Amino acid sequence: MATTSISNMVVTLEAKNPPKLQAAPAASSSSHTLVTTTRKPSIMTCKAAISTQLKPERPMPPKQEQLDISSVWRKLHGEDKWAGLLDPLDPGLRLEIIRYGEMAQATYDSFDYDPYSKYCGSCRYPHEKLFQYLDMTHMGYTVSRYIYATANVSLPSFFKRSRFPHKMWSDRANWAGYIAVSDDQTSKSLGRRDIAIAWRGTVTHTEWLADLTNYLRPLSPEIPCGDQGVKVEAGFMDLYTDKSPQCRFCKYSARHQVLSEVRKLVEKYEDEEVSITITGHSLGSALAVLSAFDLAETGLNVKKDGSGIHISVITFAGPRVGNWRFKQRLELDHGVKVLRVVNTHDIVPKSPGFIINESSPEWVYRLFKWLPWSYAHVGVQLELNHRDSPELNPNGDASCAHNLEAYLHLIDG
Repeated sequence: MATTSISNMVVTLEAKNPPKLQAAPAASSSSHTLVTTTRKPSIMTCKAAISTQLKPERPMPPKQEQLDISSVWRKLHGEDKWAGLLDPLDPGLRLEIIRYGEMAQATYDSFDYDPYSKYCGSCRYPHEKLFQYLDMTHMGYTVSRYIYATANVSLPSFFKRSRFPHKMWSDRANWAGYIAVSDDQTSKSLGRRDIAIAWRGTVTHTEWLADLTNYLRPLSPEIPCGDQGVKVEAGFMDLYTDKSPQCRFCKYSARHQVLSEVRKLVEKYEDEEVSITITGHSLGSALAVLSAFDLAETGLNVKKDGSGIHISVITFAGPRVGNWRFKQRLELDHGVKVLRVVNTHDIVPKSPGFIINESSPEWVYRLFKWLPWSYAHVGVQLELNHRDSPELNPNGDASCAHNLEAYLHLIDG
């Protein structure tokens, strides 16, 4: 498939009016061997957990644990569908989930939510310094490009705009995530070169569910697919494939930006073993699953020599994305491994498809699974319960049950 090479785009900041950045963190003493941060236990209330205000500074990461997973990474990334690793939760898998969860959290910690800022809706930091400003250099990844999505679609809860439209950095785009790649030392500990894609979601708010059309639409023509019966939720598809030709940031769709960058990185590391790991929370989870399907469907998980590239997805609080045929093609035809981390009290993973879904009685689902509002979850589920934690408010609202930091707190135990 012919592609157009597009350069990495970041918000150009005027020298005379730069945004307020947090102070640069102290230099890390990490040797960039794979290290996974152990999250320090903290007393959390729902109110604290669901705050959408960006903290002025992130605390320095606690003491890091070094972990070499070069011999077991395929198992930790779903080679055997995580058999025997979920109950009890394997320590190595726990650290992997937290690592990618922190990557998803980074999309929230760096997003400019300030409606009085001309850069509202953008990332507050340039891509080459993202992990530095977030005190995440110890992870050993380098951001290769940012992803932007167009605000043309009907998901207003996802898009944030400045209250001063005549001074906005873009009236059509929002920052949607980033693509990063492991450095040499980290790749050695990982056992492969890891291309990580992190999609921004909607922090804690669940209002965006009301924006969904609850309508399944075919992938084609936006995503060429050999099975015309494969369908996904229309809003997710629009967010992933729409573009605004007149905007420099979303002149190309989020889909095109991802495919172009992944193709470039796969070619760059052609002589190495490569993996693609995609993560996201909430709405970002849906984009993670959809982009994983797309990468496999378009064959970007196959190198020139015919060897395959392992694609795995680790999502948090994710909704259903497509129908039964979507699930079958993703899992069986393409072999994409998906681990869905959910809170049993979170309403987002229960939607869309409240009526007909994979949890319906078998005879009901078999009879009605072809309807345009019949959905099916993909992958393997790891279920959490925030009411089991003495440090979380058991009577919190829906936002508390949906909060990513609360999810990571529960995973950390």
